[in-house]
Amino acid sequence: MSYIPYSRPVLDTEEINEVVDTLKSGWLTTGPKVAQFENNFKEYVGSSYALAVNSATSGLHLALEAIGIGPGDKVITTVHTFTATAEVIRYLGAEPIFVDIEADSYNISPKEVEKALIKHKNVKAVMPVHYAGQSANITEISKLAKQYGVKVVEDAAHALPTTHNGKIVGTLSDITVFSFYANKTITTGEGGMITTDNAELAERMKVMRLHGINRDAFDRFTSTKPSWYYEIVAPGFKYNMMDVCGALGIHQLKKAKHFQEIRESIAKRYSDAFFGLPVITPILVNPNDIHAWHIYVLQLNLEELTINRDEFIKLLSERNVGTSVHYIPLHRMPYWKENFNLSDEQFPNSSYISDRIVSLPNFASMTDEEVCIVIDTVKSLLLEFKK
Repeated sequence: MSYIPYSRPVLDTEEINEVVDTLKSGWLTTGPKVAQFENNFKEYVGSSYALAVNSATSGLHLALEAIGIGPGDKVITTVHTFTATAEVIRYLGAEPIFVDIEADSYNISPKEVEKALIKHKNVKAVMPVHYAGQSANITEISKLAKQYGVKVVEDAAHALPTTHNGKIVGTLSDITVFSFYANKTITTGEGGMITTDNAELAERMKVMRLHGINRDAFDRFTSTKPSWYYEIVAPGFKYNMMDVCGALGIHQLKKAKHFQEIRESIAKRYSDAFFGLPVITPILVNPNDIHAWHIYVLQLNLEELTINRDEFIKLLSERNVGTSVHYIPLHRMPYWKENFNLSDEQFPNSSYISDRIVSLPNFASMTDEEVCIVIDTVKSLLLEFKK
């Protein structure tokens, strides 16, 4: 049996032809393909502005910079995320305030956010993460943000095309940032997108995206003004997306809903198959909303098993099934733990869950045979090691 990877992108003839067209055009950096991708994306989510960047990490950095985060400021976020969510806070000399997650959704807990807002001064923003593709409770977080006068920047790396109370993620807060990394719900290889309805924030992020230049490269070479002339208005960054990546995004975006439907179907098959076994399958907080199903997270009931999570993963790998873990929480990472004095006791839900979760393969190019193999392998191990 061949190895089933944790993730595998879907790249069809349309994407390949668009990239070839880009290469033949001679325009490789930010240009017409990126502009088209941005226009398509803002129409897709219904935002006023969409800015393509070279990674979601870059997008989060630009977002925090645009809302004025700096030294001495504090930003509330979750420990149950990839380090990029928190590291961008440190880029700006600000301090992350970490809070725990909900036990059911694994999303940031609004109750813990409120406790942090009450406890800490100089909080300027809250940065929720839409974990695994299920929306965080943005309604409650937005209420708190308004009450305490802070901004909301959504880390939506998992969340295309997720909805919250029927509205698509990307228009719910001050700024939202998506990821198009190779294993995300759609991919441009590397890349991300920032959405906002705020013209001032959009303009600041556009300028800072490319060295603080007041005209981007595409404008300079297509404008009727002298192409050589530009002005530096701020000490910006180098965060622009290449046209090769934009070419992929144009066609990936068209397939986003189709990809989501495939992943949702696989997730349902998994949950149905594992019913009654010593596991907890993903809980849908609001079944009427769209879950992007970027990640299918299975929680092991270790009290009913004779092996632990790490052994379970090892045995799956030996049987040619790839997996991952989302996440080893930040309070267990040396940098965050030691520099911010973090411990398991401060984050009981994340600590408990992180020892028990495993992410199973769930991607749009999975074959029926591969899905069946994953189901059969997981079931056989759970039955073999059930107490």
